[in-house]
Amino acid sequence: MYHNGKQYIPDVRNVNLRPPFRGRPEINTAKVDEQVLAQICPLGAIGTNPISIDMGKCAFCGECAFAFPGKIKFTQDYRIATNIRENLIIKEGETNPIRVDVNAIRKEVKKIFGKSLKLRQVSAGGDNSCEWELNAAGNANFDMSRYGIEFTASPRHADGIVVTGPIAENMAEPLRIAYDAIPEPKLFILCGIDAISGGLFADSKAINRSILKDIKVDLYIPGNPSHPLTIVNALLDLTRPNFKGK
Repeated sequence: MYHNGKQYIPDVRNVNLRPPFRGRPEINTAKVDEQVLAQICPLGAIGTNPISIDMGKCAFCGECAFAFPGKIKFTQDYRIATNIRENLIIKEGETNPIRVDVNAIRKEVKKIFGKSLKLRQVSAGGDNSCEWELNAAGNANFDMSRYGIEFTASPRHADGIVVTGPIAENMAEPLRIAYDAIPEPKLFILCGIDAISGGLFADSKAINRSILKDIKVDLYIPGNPSHPLTIVNALLDLTRPNFKGK
């Protein structure tokens, strides 16, 4: 309402978030017991030789940084989405930001979806956390609709699909049906670590991720859940890679 004043974030490209928000981690080259560090993560996100963190598995719990504060720190960088799965793996000594690779974006994406993007969201066994954040991306604070990005009820009216959850066995076929109903060209987006890697359910017999074998993923949006600023910026990076802000 008018008396509440300005509620929206004027520029989603330039927001200074503060702790306890955890964004892109940085790993320095200090020597530590690598095995002890790796065993801290229940999701197997930490690799060794060299030490690395897979953002497609990381739950952002911060336990690794608490146990080894001289080795790992989480920055407030919320732009952590990419279109190349390997780019989500951060190795020690690296401080480069995670970004969408412009050269890997399909040519038709920017041309067709650069000014308007309608998405159908499918919760494939999700816990509703990423679903809440996707909903928040369209509220008065983050207001992604100002960029022409909105969710639609029918896949037949959508330009792409956003998947949340590890893809449960019972949702594998409905997800395929929804994806097939979207007209070409279309986007396939994974939101949250459950969708990207299976998360805690990666080894469960109750999930069926076979759809990922024959569908190219256009965008990986990490997080547990993904922050609305991460979501909005990820979609802008994919469809408007030259967009600076405002």
